[in-house]
Amino acid sequence: MNQSNEWMSLSFQNQEIIKKHQNDMPIKLGLLSKELGLIVKRATLPANISGEIKEQDGEVIIRVNRHDAQTRQRYTLAHEIAHFFLHRHLLSTGITDDVLYRSSQSDEIEAQANRLAADILMPIDIVKDLMHQHQKLKGENFYQAIADDLNVSVTALKIRLSKI
Repeated sequence: MNQSNEWMSLSFQNQEIIKKHQNDMPIKLGLLSKELGLIVKRATLPANISGEIKEQDGEVIIRVNRHDAQTRQRYTLAHEIAHFFLHRHLLSTGITDDVLYRSSQSDEIEAQANRLAADILMPIDIVKDLMHQHQKLKGENFYQAIADDLNVSVTALKIRLSKI
């Protein structure tokens, strides 16, 4: 399976908006957020909170914990963008995700956001191209080179590769 059910559930228009931002690596999440009309703020959040998304007065605001590693902040932003696409009906009360990307919402809602976040940050065709480009590297160097190209953590990449 190349893309998640969550990706397949997006409208063609939303898929095209995302794909437009997947032409350059790493994905420019700030530009994607801006096109979607999302307001992204890096904020000091409690140590156990990675991010949150809330709709207020007609605006959708995403806050990402500025104290997390950059790759973590990027994944959190992609995760919150996924909530925007998949769970818009829940945003008026807000969704706050802890460091394990768990919230007061169901585990399934968080799993859905994680799968779509992976589709946004690490498109399968691009991951496969990078695997080919770095095929001469061995062990952790192989994974690190691909993760660096995508600006994601090695852990996130390995989870993504386990789904191919």
